[in-house]
Amino acid sequence: LFSLTRHFLWLCSIYLQSTMMGFSRRFAPAAAAAAAAAVAVAPASVKCEDKDAPHAPRYPFWIKSIFHAHEIPSVRRGYEVYRQVCATCHAMNQLHFRHLVGQVYPEKRMKEFASQIDVVDGPNDEGEMFTRPGLLVDAFPSPYPNEESARYANGGALPPDLSVYTTAKHEGVDYIFAMLMGYRDPPAGFPVRDGLYYNPYFPGGLIGMPPPLHSDGLVDYED
Repeated sequence: LFSLTRHFLWLCSIYLQSTMMGFSRRFAPAAAAAAAAAVAVAPASVKCEDKDAPHAPRYPFWIKSIFHAHEIPSVRRGYEVYRQVCATCHAMNQLHFRHLVGQVYPEKRMKEFASQIDVVDGPNDEGEMFTRPGLLVDAFPSPYPNEESARYANGGALPPDLSVYTTAKHEGVDYIFAMLMGYRDPPAGFPVRDGLYYNPYFPGGLIGMPPPLHSDGLVDYED
C-alpha cells in the first residue's frame, strides 16, 4: 500500500509539473506584461503594520501521520490533566461522558467519573428541581453557570470552550502545545499589565490565563 501510494504521488507530481510547464509557455507573454504594469503602478515602499504572532513549530506527533493512532494511556493522562487542571476554568459542553466509553475507559469506569458530579435535573412530580449524580448521558460539567460569571471570575476574559479547540485552531495540536509551553519573561520594553502574562504564541503576546502547568506534581495519574 505504501509503494502504491508513493507511485501515485509521483504520478501526480509529474502530471502537475507538465501541466504547469505548458501553462507557463502559453501565458508567459501575458504574465510578463502584467508584471511590468504592476511594477509601474506600485508604490515606492510598502510598510506592513501587522503584528502576526509566531507560528507554532510542527511537532512530530504520531497522531498527525496518515497512519495515526491514539495511545490510550496518553489519552487517559490527558483526560486527568483536563479534569484536574483545565476544568477549573474551561468547559467542554459538546462532550459527554458516554463519548469516552470504549474509546478511553470501560463503561464501568466512566460511570464512576460521571457519578462524581452533581447534576441539577427536573422538575419532579412536585414541580421541583432536584440534584442527582451524573450519568453517562450528561455533558462534562461547566465550571460557571453562565458567561457573565465566567468573565467576572477571570477579569473580563471568557475562557473558551475546549470541545473542538484542536479543530478550531489552524495549527491544531501544535498551537496548543506551543501555547502551553510558551510562557516566558517578556522582552525588554514590552509592557505587561497586571493580570496578564506574556506568551509569544498567543495573538497580541498577552494572555489572561496564568501558566496552567507551572510545576510538576499538579496532576495525580492513575498509572
